[in-house]
This record gives sequence, C-alpha cells and structure tokens, in this order.
Amino acid sequence: MNRTDLVKQIFNKKSFLCVGLDVDINKIPKHLLKEEDPIFAFNKAIIDATAKYCVAYKPNLAFYECYGIKGMVAFERTISYLKSAYSDHFIIADAKRGDIGNTSTMYAKTFFEEYNLDALTVAPYMGEDSVKPFLEYKDKWVILLALTSNKGSHDFQLIEDKNGERLFEKVLSKSQEWGNEDNMMYVVGATQGKMFEDIRKIAPNHFLLVPGVGAQGGSLQEVCQYGIIKDCGLLVNSSRGIIFASNGDDYADAAAVKAHDIQLEMANELSKLA
Repeated sequence: MNRTDLVKQIFNKKSFLCVGLDVDINKIPKHLLKEEDPIFAFNKAIIDATAKYCVAYKPNLAFYECYGIKGMVAFERTISYLKSAYSDHFIIADAKRGDIGNTSTMYAKTFFEEYNLDALTVAPYMGEDSVKPFLEYKDKWVILLALTSNKGSHDFQLIEDKNGERLFEKVLSKSQEWGNEDNMMYVVGATQGKMFEDIRKIAPNHFLLVPGVGAQGGSLQEVCQYGIIKDCGLLVNSSRGIIFASNGDDYADAAAVKAHDIQLEMANELSKLA
C-alpha cells in the first residue's frame, strides 16, 4: 500500500488505529481452546469486530513462532483472512528483522513476497546494508526502530555523542539517506511524550508507528500534540488494551468497544487538522 492510499484510508475512516494481534494463548477465552486453531479463531473474531474502527493490523511474530508450526499456520491463516476479507487494511509484520545483506534479502523475500505484507519492523543496529534489501520493494514499507517505549530504551537510544546528538537522532537522520517518507516509517513509543517534538525536527514528514497507547500508559492526546502532521503521519498501535479487553464470551464485543473508543478520540484529533 502506498502513502496516498494509506492517508486516504485514515481520513475516510477517521482513524489511525493499528490493532496489535499479539495473541497469548493463555489469555484467550477458554472455550476457544477447543477449536482446531484457537489462535486463528480468536484473531478472526477480533478482526471482524474491530475492522471498521482501524486502518491497520500488526501481528507480532513472537506470539506465533513460540508455538512452532501450529503458530505459523495460525499466522498464515490470519494474513490470508485479512487479505481476502479486509484487503483495504495495512498489514505490518512486527518481526524486528535486520542482519547482514544476504540474510536481510531473505527476510525481505519472506515478508514482502511470500506473505506479501505491507510493512515490516526492522532493527537498524547493523546499518545500511542490513536495511537496504527491504527498501527494494515497490509500495512496501520499512519501519525502523527509533525511540521505543520500553524502560531499557534509555540504555542505548539516548546516549549522546561528543556533539550532543543522541543515538536515536542519528538513526533518524542517517537512515533518511537510505529511504524516504514514502517507504520508511519509524517506531516511536507513545510513552516518549514531548520527545515527539525532537523527532519531528529531524523527520517532519515520515509516518511514525506508535506503540504504547493503552496498556503501557501512553497518551494519545500527547502523541498527537507533538507528533501529528497535516496528513496525520501516525499509526497508533494498541494490542492488549483491545484484544484482551475481556476474556469471557463477550471478548470480541469488548474489543470492538475499546477500538471504537480510541477511534472516536482519533476522529477528534483529525478534525483539528481541517
């Protein structure tokens, strides 16, 4: 999906919500465990309930790979269902890949050819040749880790060089030599608040994938205050806060309510851009 189509979806739906499909089988309703494929059954119900309130879905590969072949079958079935039933949605594989060039080439082939997804999260630590293979695909997106929402982000991402440039700022500036605002996004955690102002000084027009709203305590209003741009430029992800809103028989309805609540807040933020 190209940038124009993504922006069109955002304003048509008045939403920039991404639903994270991070399925922990120990947290899904117990009755689903009787299904042949409990993870897919759960995902399908969540997708059907939330699709009209969001523009993107983000399955995190760790929550599928940990179950071996069965988990990856559930991942493939989830992707196939999204592509057949909700083809207008942007699909992100949250896999945080990134390795030497020929390995990255195979990772890119996996997610952009085999699964034909729209975007992939990529770790930039190994530099240009580890990222470039992902950027060779038309209308596909690399989402580089820049400033994350976890406590450990301070261990490296905020380290300053002798000129006072922080590591995440170096990632933002250097990576723009490899890609552009039409094929590269950045992960910026919602808990970083006013730091979005610093990020927008370096990457004023790039889309930002923003995890951490909801269960991790990030503020949507604060993210928008410092991070939103004229064509939105944000995909805000919520995972646990939506998909595990209930573990009873009403789990899908509860997810829909949570997603709708966030969508209404987003509609209000988008209206300020008019």
